[in-house]
Amino acid sequence: MNTFKPLVFSGVQPTGNLHLGNYLGAIRKFVALQENNDCIYCVVDLHAITAQLVHDDLRGQIRSIAAAFIASGIDPVKHIVFNQSAVPQHAELAWVFNCVARIGWMNRMTQFKDKAGKDRENASLGLLAYPSLMAADILVYRATHVPVGDDQKQHLELARDIAQKFNIDFQDKIRATGTGVDMVVGEEPIHGYFPLVEPLIDGPAPRVMSLRDGTKKMSKSDPSDLSRINLMDDADDIAKKIRKAKTDPEGLPSEIEGLAGRPEADNLVGIYAALADRTKADVLAEFGGQQFSIFKPALAELAVEVLAPIGAEMRRLLDDTTHIDAILKDGGERAGARAQKVMDEVFDIIGFLR
Repeated sequence: MNTFKPLVFSGVQPTGNLHLGNYLGAIRKFVALQENNDCIYCVVDLHAITAQLVHDDLRGQIRSIAAAFIASGIDPVKHIVFNQSAVPQHAELAWVFNCVARIGWMNRMTQFKDKAGKDRENASLGLLAYPSLMAADILVYRATHVPVGDDQKQHLELARDIAQKFNIDFQDKIRATGTGVDMVVGEEPIHGYFPLVEPLIDGPAPRVMSLRDGTKKMSKSDPSDLSRINLMDDADDIAKKIRKAKTDPEGLPSEIEGLAGRPEADNLVGIYAALADRTKADVLAEFGGQQFSIFKPALAELAVEVLAPIGAEMRRLLDDTTHIDAILKDGGERAGARAQKVMDEVFDIIGFLR
């Protein structure tokens, strides 16, 4: 081997109902990436217990994420769709990485600070260490690329730091086992085992805000269901939520600059642009000068056209979970075979008996 085979990995955590922001920010990108890449898409259920240990229906949430993948157009035959806990090598490599990573690295993670809040001493050890598990999720397949949003860039940097430290610490043993790749870290040539994973950033991700407050992100935890469009909403619900979406009394501007200081207008224009695969400037060129009484029905029609078939297919898949369970089982077996090969080589590099 003289190079790493390109491979895309990403995962979605099974917590709460998926909404329009999840679809535009992640799942639709997953669908596009599969056209020209070898892809592994994972429901990261081990991550779901880091902040909340007990869930009412974790199995149902896992199936719901898998259904969203399939309904949105991910091909589980050409690629791999599975749930993380079905492949124990994720947790196995995470322990190795816990011993590679430094406590100072974990303490610097801004998401831990945000999620733990002021009561850091009472946060779970899993919440502190979960970036190590995230690194293992990626590197147990020696994935080379990960689609990421702004909130995950720091974790991807940590995955690179962990891979780099492992490669440098074990480079002689990696070379001796014949499992590595010649690579350059900084200006230093080394023989490494894990790739330094690269982020996939396909232009600015649409930032989808609440339909009730354009200054807050659309969230599954918002107490108002009118604040978000859930992927399983039917056509009537989608249209109603857009009709009731907060706006201001002015019409739409003809230029992007006219959206400044108008968060609700900016949000609705951004949603239209993302769903139509157009720019905000294009949308304003068409609708500039129009009132929301004209724009909202057009947005509702577009949203129903794009999202209603996904919701209908999700409901169909979840009515009888046999098919979803079979996809996850098959994906878990195929992912496990790849992961076991990596773990066998990691054991040989470290010096464990097997």
